[in-house]
Amino acid sequence: MTQAEDREASGRHGLPVAAGSQPLPVSASPYTGSAEFELLSRVARPRPDLGGALKILSGGVDFAELFKLAEYHGVRPQLIESLYRMSWEAVPAATRSFFENFRRIHGARALFVSQELCRLSEAFDRAGLRYATFKGPTLAALLHGDVSRREYVDIDIIVPRQQIDDAERMLGEFGYRAADGPRAYRRAFLAHLRQYAFVHPDSNLAVDLHWNFTGTHVPFPLTPEALWQDLDTVIIGNRAVTTPSRENLALLLAGHGTKEAWRSLGWICDFATLIDRYPDLDWLAVHERARANRCGDTILLGCAMAEELAGTPVPRALLGAREKSSRVRMLTGRLARDLREGLPDSPEGENFSDFHLCERRIDRIVGALRLAFIRTSGDYDAMRLPQLLWPAYYATRPFRLAAKAMMALGRRTRR
Repeated sequence: MTQAEDREASGRHGLPVAAGSQPLPVSASPYTGSAEFELLSRVARPRPDLGGALKILSGGVDFAELFKLAEYHGVRPQLIESLYRMSWEAVPAATRSFFENFRRIHGARALFVSQELCRLSEAFDRAGLRYATFKGPTLAALLHGDVSRREYVDIDIIVPRQQIDDAERMLGEFGYRAADGPRAYRRAFLAHLRQYAFVHPDSNLAVDLHWNFTGTHVPFPLTPEALWQDLDTVIIGNRAVTTPSRENLALLLAGHGTKEAWRSLGWICDFATLIDRYPDLDWLAVHERARANRCGDTILLGCAMAEELAGTPVPRALLGAREKSSRVRMLTGRLARDLREGLPDSPEGENFSDFHLCERRIDRIVGALRLAFIRTSGDYDAMRLPQLLWPAYYATRPFRLAAKAMMALGRRTRR
C-alpha cells in the first residue's frame, strides 16, 4: 500500500456533516454481515446490478454501516450514484441528505486534487523531468470518465530513479514536505520501499513519489523500464497528463491488488472496469509479460477476483490458464471469502501479503531472506541509535525478527 493511502482527507470516517445536521450513527466495526457488502458489490461493479441492489435495499440495510463499509472499500461515489439512479428507493430522507452532502464535498475535493495534479504535471514538463501519474484522478478519468467517480486521497507519480532528487526539490518548491523525516533517515530506512511520501501542510494533500512499484524484496509484473517504453495520456481538465499505457495499467493494477491481498472492493472493481472498458486488450500478451517477470498469477488472480466479486467475465484468452492454476483458485476462494465475511488481516500476515506477487516458491524464499536484512523504520523505532551507528541495524534486524516470530508463536500457542 502507498504510504498515504490510509490518510483520510475529510475527517473521521470521512463523514460530512452539514450545518445543523447530525452525522449518521456509526457502529464500532465495518463488519456486521453480508447484506451491506453484497449491496456494495452490486453497485460498485462496472455494470451495476440495480435490480439486485434494490432487492437488498427492500429487505433492509443498516445505512450507517453501509456508508462506513463503502468508505473502507473506497466505493462511496459508486454507491451514491447507484442510489440516485434507483431514485433513492427505501433510503430515508435524512440519510439521502447526508449522502448527497458527502457527494458535494467529495466532488470539490476531487476537483482540487485534479487541479493540483495538472499544476504539478505542468511543472514536471517545464523542468524537463520524465514522469507518469497513476491511480487517483488519472484512474478516475480513464476508467470512469469523471475525476469524482472514484475515491482517492493522494497523487501518485513515478519518475526515473536518477531524477528522484530533482523531483523532490521541485515538490519542495511547491510547498510539499517529506512526511517521513529527513533525507538521511528516508534513504536509510525507507529506500527499500522505492517510494517517498510528501505532504502539503496547507491542504494536507499527499504526493507519493515512486521510482518503482514495489519493494526491493519481491518481483512485480510491471518494471519501470517497460513503463517508460510505452506511455499514454489522459485529459484532466484542459491538460493531457502522462500515464501508463492500457497494457501497462493492467499489469500495474493487477500487481498492486495482489500485493495488497485484494482487500479492497474498490481495487477489484477498478480492475473489473479496465477489463470491461477495454475489451480489445491483448490479455494473452499481458499475461505473458507478467509471467516473464515471475508474476503471471497476478493477472489471473485479478481476473478471477473481478469475476467473483464484480460479475465481470474472465477474458476468453485467459480462461484456460485460470482454470489450470490451483494456486489462483485457492487464493481467489480465500480472499473473496475474507472480503465477504469482513475478516481483517491477521497481524502475522499483513506484513507479508506482498509475497502473493511471487508465483514461484523460490522467489518467496529469496524475498524473505532479503527482507530479513533490510533496515526498516521498525528497526529504528525499536532501538533508536545515533546516525553514526545505523549500519549496526543490518546485524540486529535478524534477531529482532526472530524475537517477533517467537512472540507470535507464543500468542498462537496460548489461544
